[in-house]
Amino acid sequence: MLREHGLRAASLEGGYGAWLQREMKDWDRYERQMILPEIGVSGQRKLKDARVLIVGAGGLGSPAAQYLAGAGVGTIGIMDADDVSLSNLHRQVIHPMSRLGENKAQSARSSMLNLNDRITVKTYPFRLTPANAAEIIRQYDFVLDCVDNFETKFLINDACVLSGTPFCHAGILRFQGQVMTYVPGQGPCYRCIFGEIPEAGSIPTCSQAGIIGAVAGIIGCVQALEAIKYITGAGDVLTGKMFILDGLTMKTRLASFPHPSPDCRVCGPSADIRDVGDQAQEYESKGSCGAQRDCD
Repeated sequence: MLREHGLRAASLEGGYGAWLQREMKDWDRYERQMILPEIGVSGQRKLKDARVLIVGAGGLGSPAAQYLAGAGVGTIGIMDADDVSLSNLHRQVIHPMSRLGENKAQSARSSMLNLNDRITVKTYPFRLTPANAAEIIRQYDFVLDCVDNFETKFLINDACVLSGTPFCHAGILRFQGQVMTYVPGQGPCYRCIFGEIPEAGSIPTCSQAGIIGAVAGIIGCVQALEAIKYITGAGDVLTGKMFILDGLTMKTRLASFPHPSPDCRVCGPSADIRDVGDQAQEYESKGSCGAQRDCD
């Protein structure tokens, strides 16, 4: 039975249950998810050994970070250059009023460790840029795109595709949200679907059009679930399809994107993006790369 879970024991003194509690130490903390057959002991070990990077500690990153910390993901990186402001608090629920003016990555770390002090949280209180993206992303098993500007979304996509790192994209606006997951070799990437970075001002931001905080919470939780499923192998992740939520009607749908685009500039056969660091202008010419604006 132990071998089935990838475990070994030098001594089973006190019985299997007692050994298991000693081995896992946090049995009481994770028991409710470990009794799921899709997770079990082996899945919890995978979560403990996993490394997940969250880019953006705002409306999407807040619930994602809290639920990944609660689930016991062993190492979580959290990146955000912005400071906590009063206008953030209606949706960025990881930040309390007592941390107004504090860097969001540092504030998120405090909340995550307050929830689970047995994990490691690495902070990056600066922006993701073409100069640092590849080096940071390659240190992680899975990445969450929790930003709201297109320059950084395309940067995350391109850096993850080039490094072979799976990631989960999400976007929110008004009462709507969407989520998709990219896994190398299993479907299209974000650039396959959306092509090029939109011109500045062509699509409204949440600071212009608004966002309901609960939608950010729902979509951020879906991102956390995608990460957990990918790490443990439970169920199916959103590769080749996009989950779309209309919060006003509570209608959801799955849009199918079964094939990568042959014209994709980063994963297509004639791709011309080979190194994000060498093509910094690609992500900076139409906006401020890495700025986590008030929608995230």
